[in-house]
Formats: sequence, C-alpha cells, structure tokens
Amino acid sequence: MAMHLDLTATYATMHEGFSWQVPEKYNIGVDICGRWAADRSRFALYFEDEAGNTSAWTFWDIQQSANRLSNVLAALGTLRGDRVAIMMPQRPHTGIAHVAIYQMGAVAVPLSHLFGPDALEFRLQDAGVHLAIVDETTLPKLLEIRHRLPNLRHIIGVDIPPDVVASTGIKGWDAVLEHASPRYVPVSTSADDPAMIIYTSGTTGNPKGALMAHRTLIGNLSGFVCSHNGFPQAGDLFWSPADWAWTGGLFDVLLPVWRFGMPLLAYKGRFEAEKAFTLIEKYGVRNTFLFPTALKMMMKAVPDPKVRYDLDLRSIMSAGEPVGETVFHWARDKLGVSINEMFGQTEMNYVIGNSAAWPALPGAMGRAYPGHRVSIIDDAGNELPAGETGEVAVNRHCNGQADPVVMIEYWRNPAATAEKFTGDGWGHTGDLARLDAEGYFWYQGRTDDVFKSGGYRIGPAEIENCLLKHAAVANAAVIGAPDETRGTIVKAFIVLQPGAVAGETLVAELQEHVRRTLAPYETPKAIEFVESLPMTTTGKVQRRFLRQREVEKTEKSERGG
Repeated sequence: MAMHLDLTATYATMHEGFSWQVPEKYNIGVDICGRWAADRSRFALYFEDEAGNTSAWTFWDIQQSANRLSNVLAALGTLRGDRVAIMMPQRPHTGIAHVAIYQMGAVAVPLSHLFGPDALEFRLQDAGVHLAIVDETTLPKLLEIRHRLPNLRHIIGVDIPPDVVASTGIKGWDAVLEHASPRYVPVSTSADDPAMIIYTSGTTGNPKGALMAHRTLIGNLSGFVCSHNGFPQAGDLFWSPADWAWTGGLFDVLLPVWRFGMPLLAYKGRFEAEKAFTLIEKYGVRNTFLFPTALKMMMKAVPDPKVRYDLDLRSIMSAGEPVGETVFHWARDKLGVSINEMFGQTEMNYVIGNSAAWPALPGAMGRAYPGHRVSIIDDAGNELPAGETGEVAVNRHCNGQADPVVMIEYWRNPAATAEKFTGDGWGHTGDLARLDAEGYFWYQGRTDDVFKSGGYRIGPAEIENCLLKHAAVANAAVIGAPDETRGTIVKAFIVLQPGAVAGETLVAELQEHVRRTLAPYETPKAIEFVESLPMTTTGKVQRRFLRQREVEKTEKSERGG
C-alpha cells in the first residue's frame, strides 16, 4: 500500500483527488517492521538514555526480537484479541513489544510510565489486561496494585534485577526470550480488526478506552506526510520527546516513521531544552514533533541555536496547544523551519494542519488534510458557513470512502460511542473553531472542560476525584489556567474540611498526593484555597466561571494592573 502525495499540486486538487488505499487484509506489525526486516542493513532505531548508554537496531534486529516475544506471549496463553499492556518509556523494547503484539492479532494497551497506581489500576482493570510488559520504572507501581487485578496473570520485566525477578515471580525479558524461536508467522488480520486501546480523559467520569483498528495507521499517513513536507526524503531521521504510550507518540512518531522504513531516535530521559538541541545535532535529526511547551522552553534556553549547534532540521510538527506567533517566527528565523501545526484527537487523529504545500498562517490550526472531511457544525449537526464559530467535527466518510483514521468505538462503552458520533456520521471533537473562506480553521476554545497542558489532554474529573480522597479536602475543582511559558497549567481550587489549615505545606502535600496516584502532568502546578465553588442548582461545579476569572486575572497582570 503506497502513500504518494503530490505536494506541488493545488490544495483543491490534492484534496478532491485523494483516495484511500486500504487493503482488506492489513497488519500494523507487518507493515512497520516485517516488510523491512529482510534488509539487514536498514536501521530502525538509535537509542540513548540519560546515563549516555547507546545502541543501534536494524529492522531485522527488531523483527527477530519481536518474533521471539510473540512466541513467548503465545506460550503464556495470549490469544487473538487478548489485551497486553505495554508500560515502558521510549526504548527498543517498547517498539519490539508493539510489533510482537500486532503481528499475533492481540490488542496492545499502551500505558504511560508516568502513571501512578490509581491511574494504572483503572485502565488495566477496564481493559481486562492479562499480561503486562514493564521495566524498572513501572514495575514498583504495578506490584502495588497487582493483588487487585485478577485478570493479570503474567508480568514480563525489562532490566529487572535477578533477585527482584525471583522474589516477585515475574518473568525476566532476557531469560524468556533467550530460548524462544526467532521464527514467527504473523496471523492474517483484517484492516478493521482491533489493534490497540488508548485511554483518553473526559470531562466527567472515568477515562474512556478508544479502540483503534489496524487501518488507523493508514488514516494518519496523509497528515503525517504533509506536516513533514513530503516525508520521507533521503537522509530523514526522526525524533520526538512524545511519550510512546499516547496517540502523539504512536501515530505521530513511532508507527508512521517505521511504516516508511525510516530510522527513529529514542531517548529515555526527561526533556531538557539544551539536551534536545544536543540530540538533534548529535544524531542529525531532520524531522521532529515538539509540543508548544517544549518549543517555548527551547526558545528561552537557546535564543539563537545555530550559533551553538550544527543543525539540519527539515520539518517541525507541533500539536496539543496553539504555538503562537512568537515561537512560529523564532523557528522560521532562527531554525530555518516553518512549524506545521496539527490538530487531531485520539479518536480521530491528524485531520487538520499545515504543510509546505500551502502557506502556514500564524495562529491558524491549518486546513483539513487530504482524505478527511472536517467541518464546523452547530448544536443540531448542521454545517456552518465560513466565518461562523461552531464545533469542529470529523465525518466517518470522505469522498465517498470510509475514513480509516476514525476509531472503532469506545471500549465496552456504547453510550459514549453513540454520544461521540451523531447524525450523518459526524464525530464531535469538543473543540470550537471557525472556518475561513480559504479553508483554514481558527481555534476558539473548548465546548467542555477538557484542556491541553504540556501536550497532554487532561480531563478534570480524575484529578478532582483524587484530591477528594485527601482528608483535608471537602471539595475541589480543576481547570486549565493561562501560563506564559506552558500556555496552560493545571490549577486546582480547594475547599477545605473544617479544621484543615491552608498553606504551603498542604499545597506540597496535595501535589504529591496527585503525583503519586495519577501522573506528574496531572499534578496541579497551582492550588488556590477558596471558601466555596461556583455551583449550578443541581450541584455541578461551574468551571467556566473559574476559567474566566483566571483569564481576567492574567489580562489585568499584562496591563500592569
């Protein structure tokens, strides 16, 4: 299956003449690795960690290990359709696990290594995971909740000391793969068969698992090719700090890069601005996906990067939050690259954005990528004319074809699926925008209380529920508050229980409480203690009033008031 786009054609020609080529039988594992593995000289991955340890892997190396792992998983009872959790940061074993799971028709459940025990427990329980693959960063958290996960029968651990393996009864990666056969015949999967479950946060209630098909990768390719100005080209090498447990790290980085048989840099370590420049220079990175927050940190740390670093960047894609004109112009002037912003969400990713094929307008979300029918609709599901603000919606069909990028459904949640897709096949994003006469989308905000911070899509409910478990908290509301550097930060408003004492000590205690049980990126960067929260007559928190107050406070500060 090819993916050729003539980026010299007019936008109208490119979009109207586009046709998806989705084969009846299709498997992500075979497409991203199996078909490249015969060339033993073709590099797939360069790896480095914070300690400076490095390694390089060809597609043949990845495939051999993936075959061994598939055989191990099968021996441990993994059947077609069974869910297998991958709980590791960027490292070779993470990519190997994805290939192994897909090629045997099982379903991958990628979970961030940043998750705390509570966040992990719900997702593992909800997905019915029977086997988890972990490393030294995630095993302690999994062991803490293991006794509450009756479906979890096996754990395979990477880089776990022998004494820990022996005392916990888990299986060491090297030990189980060593004696497994490097030969494996992939199962035949339909393009519509389930491939993975990615959990996404909502406004209320628990996170929902978006069930993605093998075809979902195909649906991301037109946007990926466009946003990286005709990927792949000779000499391209990709790197992004995006976590491979999320849509951004999987469908914007790992899977499409390997689908084109191109090399990828994996860095296992915390993001630091100067380290990012060092990696880009050292490995000759030509293509990258960087969140606006990361770009702002890099701009502030190294205002004139080409003075200090020998860089050869060809394309930068950014998503999660608006980049802003300052960062856009800095990248163009100091890096020699125009940032191509992209918009999508887990359920239907890579649908709007920019490309060298059409002018990138600072502040605009971009245009609909070829193969996607995206529009602005009103509350009744009617398409709105140019200039009017409404909800961004993605249709299940484009040019008379089913759009392969759209998820199958929410895992075991038909009510949420029905709410997501209503009338005439429109999928609701919850994002407000207006469409201009040239087909550019301009972001206007959210229809609900979900917000983006540091590139992560965050729903307030899970954080609020976590805070309410603390003995000092009587009620809590969480919003995304404006921040000069990060764009948006997590802010919590807390009503205290009688007798509880507000202060820096309690702030630190509450932050640690969230960080330990959920994830660092969900931890409130700011906490304000209040007497009461704005509520509806039915007892629901009115977060929009809190957001408006923060916006007004920021505007007043900028005016020097």
